[in-house]
Amino acid sequence: MFKAGILVLSDKGAKGEREDKSGQVIKEMISSIGAEVVAYEVLPDEKELIINKLISWCDQLGLDIILTSGGTGLSPRDVTPEATAEVVERTIPGIGEAMRAYGLQKTPRAMLSRGISGIRKKTLIINLPGSVKGARESLEAVIPALDHALETLQGRANECGQA
Repeated sequence: MFKAGILVLSDKGAKGEREDKSGQVIKEMISSIGAEVVAYEVLPDEKELIINKLISWCDQLGLDIILTSGGTGLSPRDVTPEATAEVVERTIPGIGEAMRAYGLQKTPRAMLSRGISGIRKKTLIINLPGSVKGARESLEAVIPALDHALETLQGRANECGQA
């Protein structure tokens, strides 16, 4: 069982003006890889708040995976990738590339998502778009590899070339 956190970044959601639907989709989807959501929060699009929460969930809670939703677009308030970049120790460009490539098969707007992914200690952090559709499609693209990624971070995986 993997310990997961879902961090939703939305000014309106944090004020209670918008119901979080993407976080619920994420929760349902990651259960397929044996992940249990043990941390969930909605924060405004504030870089320092995002940084502090990511560090806390990695360092204090020791989560295996954190999935963020929102703040990956082009708006001046969309700062999730920048906050994540300050927290991770190593990036995983292939995850963002896979999500955008998969999304481009459905809409040209997928190229506008700036989400990144990386590792802090033994925690995998992935930025997903804030829309339900964007979050679902992005997770569809990477979920087949997530259990192996998490097992590798925990030191329990077989070599990548083995079944």
